[in-house]
Amino acid sequence: MKLLVHVIEARNLTATDHNGPSDPYVKLQLGKHRAKTKVVKKNLNPLWDEEFSFRVGDLSEELVVSVLDEDKYFTDDFLGQVKVPLSEVLDAENLSLGIKWYQLQPKGKKSRSKNCGEICLAISLYQRNLEEEASEGQWFSSDDLASNSNKSAELKDGMHSLSSDGNTDLAAASEHNELDSLKEDKSTAGNFLDRMFQFFGRKNVEPTLSSTVDVNFPEKLQEEVSPDEKTHDACSSVSYDELLKIIESKDQGGEMPANLHGGIIVDKSYIVAPSTLNSFLFSPSSNFWQSLAQIQGTTGLQAEPWRLENGGECLKRVVTYTKAVTKLIKAVQATEEQTYLKADGKNYAVLVIVSTPDVPFGNSFRVELLFCITPGPELASEEQSSHLVISWRVNYLQSTMMKGMIENGARQGLKDIYIQFSDLLSQSLKPVDPKATKSGKEQILASLHTEKESDWKMAFRFFGNVTVVSSVFAIFFVLTHIFLSNHSTTQGLEFPGLDLPDSIGEIIVCGILVLQAERVLIMVSRFLQARKQRGSDHGIKAQGDGWLLTVALLEGNNLAAVASSGYSDPYVVFTCNGKTKTSSIKFQTLDPQWNEIFEFDAMDDPPSVMDVDVYDFDGPFDEAISLGHAEINFLKFNPSDLEDLWIPLQGNLAQAYQSKLHLRVFLNNTKGSKVVTEYISKMEKEIGKKIALRSPRTNAAFQKLFGLPQEEFLINDFICHLKRKMTTRGSLFLSPRIIGFHANLFGHKTKFFFLWEDIDDIQVIPPSLATMGSPSLLIILQRGKGMDARHGAKSLDSDGRLRFQFQSFASFNVANRTIMALWKARALSPEQKVQIVEKESGARDPQSEDSGSFSDLEDAKMSDVFSSAIDVDINFLMRLFDGSSLEQRVMEKVGCVDYSISPWEEIKTDVYQRQVQFKLDKNRSRYGEVTSTQQKSPLCDKNGWLIEEVMALQGFLLGDYYNVHFRYHIEDLSPKLKACNVHVSVGIAWLKSTKHQKRITKSVVSNSSLRVKEMFSQLEKEFV
Repeated sequence: MKLLVHVIEARNLTATDHNGPSDPYVKLQLGKHRAKTKVVKKNLNPLWDEEFSFRVGDLSEELVVSVLDEDKYFTDDFLGQVKVPLSEVLDAENLSLGIKWYQLQPKGKKSRSKNCGEICLAISLYQRNLEEEASEGQWFSSDDLASNSNKSAELKDGMHSLSSDGNTDLAAASEHNELDSLKEDKSTAGNFLDRMFQFFGRKNVEPTLSSTVDVNFPEKLQEEVSPDEKTHDACSSVSYDELLKIIESKDQGGEMPANLHGGIIVDKSYIVAPSTLNSFLFSPSSNFWQSLAQIQGTTGLQAEPWRLENGGECLKRVVTYTKAVTKLIKAVQATEEQTYLKADGKNYAVLVIVSTPDVPFGNSFRVELLFCITPGPELASEEQSSHLVISWRVNYLQSTMMKGMIENGARQGLKDIYIQFSDLLSQSLKPVDPKATKSGKEQILASLHTEKESDWKMAFRFFGNVTVVSSVFAIFFVLTHIFLSNHSTTQGLEFPGLDLPDSIGEIIVCGILVLQAERVLIMVSRFLQARKQRGSDHGIKAQGDGWLLTVALLEGNNLAAVASSGYSDPYVVFTCNGKTKTSSIKFQTLDPQWNEIFEFDAMDDPPSVMDVDVYDFDGPFDEAISLGHAEINFLKFNPSDLEDLWIPLQGNLAQAYQSKLHLRVFLNNTKGSKVVTEYISKMEKEIGKKIALRSPRTNAAFQKLFGLPQEEFLINDFICHLKRKMTTRGSLFLSPRIIGFHANLFGHKTKFFFLWEDIDDIQVIPPSLATMGSPSLLIILQRGKGMDARHGAKSLDSDGRLRFQFQSFASFNVANRTIMALWKARALSPEQKVQIVEKESGARDPQSEDSGSFSDLEDAKMSDVFSSAIDVDINFLMRLFDGSSLEQRVMEKVGCVDYSISPWEEIKTDVYQRQVQFKLDKNRSRYGEVTSTQQKSPLCDKNGWLIEEVMALQGFLLGDYYNVHFRYHIEDLSPKLKACNVHVSVGIAWLKSTKHQKRITKSVVSNSSLRVKEMFSQLEKEFV
């Protein structure tokens, strides 16, 4: 016997959060069995529409339904509960209470009068026959129960035709007579044991039933069951095409289901109509799956006929087979339940739920596949085409600690299976040639349109809150008071035109009104900013040939609220290969809609990762709050996965709110096959040795070995030993983006790789007995990097960095030169970057108008940020600008890391110039690099120095809109006093116009003042 509970909705729930509505969910318990629904965010009238089934062990138990408010940091708040005894369900007509509203009750007896809201439930009991119960008993767990509606909610997205628990309804209908017989027999059962005996042993007790039971009951039962049997017989006699037409006629025109979050394993287009491709894959007359089974070694393939269920709304069939033996698991039986979610003649969606109970932990999960067939791209030949996308996920029926192992195994198994699937399908159907149609990238990007939010909608979002409403009421109230009140006489210190408060109460009321008016003025200011805000990098076309990276930022979901209003002002910064792109700022929202496209200029080297950071806008230098961050590793994603990617954000706030970004990423190579030869030619010059070009077959094997995308190619490989507790002999593979190791020792495989950018240092260890008399390479990764390869590391140092040691190379010198050249090509040191800046700046005259440096210094409005006499000798103070170790120490203490400088060069008489480059400490600022040009010259009386600095900001929000100018005026007071008078000014030269000039100027001046004060304070400490 099972209890079915349908949790539908609730209304008038209590708001427990101070910042708005609750985040309710429902927890159900029957005996030891527990289950819970999904969480509905910010809603006091939530809709769940989820179904649960519980195995009944004792009819004296009661179902406890509790409604709670999810709290990310503390214990979930209790909103109310309802208790339903099973005896009440058993006494109901047809063993069903129907759809009913229940009043939620508080926990404490003293709070009985409190209104906790209501919840809508549908509760019923049903019992299948013993054969079905015995055969299906293995599928249900006694500890945790999973909701079936999560699946339908995610797949359907507005479609109403699917019921994920359709079998339950059909089974309940087929057992209707059995339940009626139980109802009739219930009156003859004197106690609980008699009732249970009659319920479970009906077939055996029928001959001995009481005379009150109708003797014609078996005949009636047969007559009532026969319509269902006739329905199944009718479905089996109807052809697949006719069944499909019935489903198509009932289609309500909803959207296609979204891809499952596990990823996309097939994404191809074929020159065939969508209906033909659908029939080729799912028609009973098709031999495609039999052919695939022969290739994969699958046996016992049996497919039941398609049948209509759920009142003719759902088309379903069951397929069983035995999977072939693999290296990991033995031969296991699998059952597929295939269900049409949508069919309208042009679009088809089929959900396949695969059950493999014989694999480890097989009873705790199901693998789900979603086949989506849609019309393909338009072809020049005007032939019809179809687009097939297969996505997957793992649906857990109960909690388990082995989720990582299960998902990795499922991912690898599906990848192998559907590679053969795609190959066989391409042999039967002609794939679409990408050159014969518009590229998928252009099609997707052309569909994006940035919709400008109307002023009325934005005004309602800004001003539709308690603050504005209360302010309007206060203004109306005060004006009414002025109209009704008499003019008071002048008293105290008042005079005509000045009316002062006459009591403490009036002072308090005036203060409240002033604060309220200030808040409204701030909101009006932000509203005016929101109307004029536009993205700085959206729509700018990429320049050059090479690797082109295009990012489409669609939307954000559940971003953290950091403002007192309960909203944020989010914007996104994308960083790749040292280049950044910044989105527009979306004001006062937690679910921003961007629809913006960013194109990075062509890169010579293929990018490895792209950093994605989401911030709340609060000035370019202020320590604004990070709303989350993520890293997209191009080596771990298929191009089809990147084309439609929901990426979860990391960080304390982001994980608490489960924040996500919706992106579409495209990485294309415009040079074609030339990029390989050009890259190898460049590396040959660095290494000083000829590099053999690998064959496509070797590159394909290398890509398959490490699961790399098709654009990655092998440069060289070396036989060596990996030094760990036990030395392992294997091969070290080098490519433009990774360094990987693979070994196979008696069937035990060791395989890992990490990025060149992850390497912090490479050291050569001299020969020793431990290294078998040959030098070895020690590769040290940056802190927190390469954690996927930690199983191959020799050790973890005190700084948390992984250390890998490779030794016994056949030719150590060649391997060392190759590794060092590839590393330097991917990760330039700060000194090398300074040299590049020097070469570029040497080609330009810093005094020219084109440079925009010192010639425009007077155009910047300078503000004094520091002026003081410092008890430091002028010669010692000037060491702060001479590149000494003192300058390095002081600048690092004020937050300038990777501080690199070039020597002073005389560009004309008594005028010297140098380049400075550094990064801001992440603990002080989240932004990127600073490159500055400094000039120094003696004062007119030769009694001090004038130092001028033009600072360019790279990777800063709106950093390309302005330059920051500093002027240091250093004057020696007296040789006897050993003191200097220092005067520092700062200004901003605007290169582009922006509406945030005042805000940025205020932030720059404030932070520059703090930095300069700290710099000279550290200098005084060094002098002492």
